[in-house]
Formats: sequence, C-alpha cells, structure tokens
Amino acid sequence: MPAPIRVLMISKAVIVGIYQRKLEHIAAAGVDLRVVVPPYWQDERGITPLERAYTEGYQLDVRPMRLNGNFHLHFYAGLRRVMHTFQPHIVHIDEEPYNLAAWQALWWARRIHAKTLFFSWQNITRTYPPPFSWGERWVLNQVDHALMGTDSAAAVWREKGYTRPLTVIPQFGTDPDLFHPAPTRPDRPFTVGYIGRLVEEKGVQVLLDAVAQLPDAVCVRVLGGGPQRAALEAQAQQLGLADRVTFDAQIPSTAIPPYYHKLDALVLPSLTRPNWKEQFGRVLVEAMASGLPVIGSDSGAIPGVIGDGGVIVPEGDGQALAAALRTLMDDPVQRATLGKRGRQRVIDHFTHEQVAADTVAVYRALMN
Repeated sequence: MPAPIRVLMISKAVIVGIYQRKLEHIAAAGVDLRVVVPPYWQDERGITPLERAYTEGYQLDVRPMRLNGNFHLHFYAGLRRVMHTFQPHIVHIDEEPYNLAAWQALWWARRIHAKTLFFSWQNITRTYPPPFSWGERWVLNQVDHALMGTDSAAAVWREKGYTRPLTVIPQFGTDPDLFHPAPTRPDRPFTVGYIGRLVEEKGVQVLLDAVAQLPDAVCVRVLGGGPQRAALEAQAQQLGLADRVTFDAQIPSTAIPPYYHKLDALVLPSLTRPNWKEQFGRVLVEAMASGLPVIGSDSGAIPGVIGDGGVIVPEGDGQALAAALRTLMDDPVQRATLGKRGRQRVIDHFTHEQVAADTVAVYRALMN
C-alpha cells in the first residue's frame, strides 16, 4: 500500500466548524492532512472564534495570526517550523494570491520543494498597487495548480495571466445529513429568512422593501452581524415592519441547521458593486439541502448555484422579489417542488464528500 500524501493546508476559513466536515473526507481518502488555522478571525461581523466540530482523522494546528483582520496583510507565526517539521508533499494555500499569507506559505513551501496550489473566489478583474501586484504575479508564476470556486473566477485568473493548471471546485459544500428538511412545519406565519453578513452589498434592505409590499402575515428573520444592522433596524421601523422582522445574533455554525427549520423560504438579494459581486452564496446550498425554496438575485454566481432549484430575480428589484415571495406564500405545491429540486441539486453537485473527492483528485494529479 503506498504511503499517504502529506498535505499541509493553510486556511482561516475552516475555523467554521461545519466546514471541517470536508477535511474529514479528505483525510479519509488516504491523505495525511495537517491544517493550520488561527484561533479566530476578525471582520466586519466581529470576532469568529475557532470551532472544533469535525476533527477526526487529521490534525488541526492552531497558530497565532499576525495582523488578524487585515485581509491583505495577515500572516502566521511559526509557519516555517510547521513546514520543516511536517515536510508536506503538497501545500494547499487557501488564500487569495495577492495577500501576505499566500506569499508566506508559497515562500516556505518552495524552500522544502513541496508542490503548491492556491484557491480563489475572485470573480471580478481587479488590479492592485505594488507590492500586492508584484506578489500576485509571483504567485501566479510559481504555484503548481490553482483551485477556483466558480467558472467566472477561473476566467478572471486566466485574463490576469495565469497559465498553469487550474480546476474549478467550490471550496465548501454542505452535508445533506446535517442539513435536511424539517419533519413537520409548525403552525406559524409565512417566514422569510436571510443569513449572512449585514453589509450594503448583500441587499437585505431590498428584502425589507419587498416584505413591506406583502400582507402583514409575512415575517422575516435576519441572522448575522455587520455594520448595517442599525440601519436595517431603522428601515424596518420606518416601513412599519418592526413587529414582523426579527434580528437574530450570530450563532455557532453547528447551531445553524435547525435554524433553517424556522423558515419557509430563504432569500439572498445580493447587489453587484464595482469591486464585488456574489462569489458563491453558501447559505443557498444549506437552505436547498434543508428543503427550503430559495430566491436569489442575479448577482455573480447565484444563478449558477441555484440552477433549477429556486427562483432568480433581478438584483435591486424589490417589486420582483415581492412578487416571487407572494407566489411562494400562496402556492405550497411550488414551495414543495422547489424544495425537492434544490435538495437534489445539492446532493448532485454540492456535498462536502464530492468537494473533498475532487480536491484529492487534484492532489493525486500533482503527485503524478
């Protein structure tokens, strides 16, 4: 039996417990996996601490992160020692190629002659000033393989001059056993949900405008944190929705699955901006796996994720969103049909197990 491939992954994303299920699947495929993570990550939502939810079969290596919260300049203390101790065959850099953590990981990986790959969600062509443009070009010229979250991200990096092998794999899928339809629907008003960052480009303000056009029986639950929360609460008050909108504080990722059972539909009303458009929409696949009908705007990757498993509306169009919600509210048969289609789409395309298998296939190709 051949020795397992030793892979060192550097990833702040997998501090989220439910993401770690993918890591267990990678390890179960015969990979000796060690994953470097920070103790927490800080962004506009506040501090997200490391969760330990799925940790069987691989090593989770917690390292201090310098400049935590600075997307372009964060890096890890002690990464050189980890590399020299573990001696990985492959270093999986779960970072965009224009930030310091990616440069740090690639630099030390090259010192030990490990194969390397990076991951990107970036689906808009953006240029950066030096030294970020220099570091990005160096990564593109030196790395052995690239993983892209979507076809549009792959097109961006080809346009920016990346010529080496790349593979399109969503970074995270979901677990259809963990996220599953509710066994019964309790007697409650029709409840629309949003889960995610509370920032202007996520379009929650459009959702509130849409719900204001619907009967009083429609309620909204908003789960997340961010700088726009106070403005959204004020908007709900001005629209006369204060009694119909509930703002829920962030909860651990492992508590998210039953939250979907409190909803009758999930909406992701993202808005394209000059420097951003929706890169994937993880909550869509979680909701679809949970048997919920989903409505998404036509921003970025959303239509490709939803496919025939939900409804697409023009971004920023509160009237179109209100009409789509009204249809779902009035037609339980369509809700059930979309819920079944969405769940099947997740099983076919977006499970942790499939994402892990596709990732391990890249590892094996690198070793060959």
